[in-house]
Amino acid sequence: MAETNFIDYVKIYCISGNGGSGSTHLRREKYIPKGGPDGGDGGRGGHIYLRGKASMWTLLHLKFKRHYHAENGKPGSSGNKFGSDGQDIIIDVPLGTVAKDAETDEVFLEITQDEEMKVLVAGGRGGLGNSHFKSSTNQTPRYAQPGEEGMERSFVLELKLLADVGLVGFPNAGKSTLLSVISAAKPKIADYPFTTLIPNLGIVKYRDYQSFIVADIPGIIEGAAEGKGLGVRFLRHIERNSVLLFVIPADSDDINEAYRILLDELKKYNPELLDKKRVLAITKSDLLDEELMDYVKGNIKVSLPYVIISSVAHKGLEQLKDMLWDVINAE
Repeated sequence: MAETNFIDYVKIYCISGNGGSGSTHLRREKYIPKGGPDGGDGGRGGHIYLRGKASMWTLLHLKFKRHYHAENGKPGSSGNKFGSDGQDIIIDVPLGTVAKDAETDEVFLEITQDEEMKVLVAGGRGGLGNSHFKSSTNQTPRYAQPGEEGMERSFVLELKLLADVGLVGFPNAGKSTLLSVISAAKPKIADYPFTTLIPNLGIVKYRDYQSFIVADIPGIIEGAAEGKGLGVRFLRHIERNSVLLFVIPADSDDINEAYRILLDELKKYNPELLDKKRVLAITKSDLLDEELMDYVKGNIKVSLPYVIISSVAHKGLEQLKDMLWDVINAE
């Protein structure tokens, strides 16, 4: 993913089409001078839809077109002919897109399936023609309904990446390196904090032609839930992951404390994240000798499955894949 191409937040303004007005026509022919009302109904105004596309991964295309105005419905005509409906607008978005009301921040709808379509803004209904209003006491009504007006609303579209596993860790913990060796993803990697500035997705191949998806987000620092660092902007990308993989380097001062801080930031951001399955990967084991490694193992107090790995030396990666696969598919 090119950094300049990943857009996960955009505001759009939508106006649906007005409904067409009903016709007030009265039938008049050479031998039928008083044929009565035959005005048709007006057409529906155009809807604005969101449609999911599995092939898309960014909201970049909406950055340059933020105003959408659907076509109005056509008015009814004589002979009880209906007016045609206004042309709908379909906005394609990546899977995992959430539409929120721009004023109230209330979630309006979510798109999670390929080719799934949901109405974002409904067009106005067409008005009834005068033929609907004739009665025994009023056989030639000269009025009809106007069409309903369309709706105007502003929405914020947010993308929450859909992945099986989300990588959670501090900056420079080795998350991007891990993703690059267990999948074909090519994230930016360097030996300094905040190398990852955008989320990255990687497909991990498993046994018997099976696979699962891993999402790497920018590192979390203490205070991220209050807006420090980059993490708070991207924490929503792990809300959809079924498993959280905590990535902590083996040379950390205190692995247990590092895990506690990460868990605390997730809890502050969204307590529901603590309900997700968790696995711990202790990375960069190649930096420690056997004596130090034994010391690290003896001091791990966290109560969740863990594995010690080295992405550089390719140690423990198959064990990690097995563990993740089992957790993902556990009942």
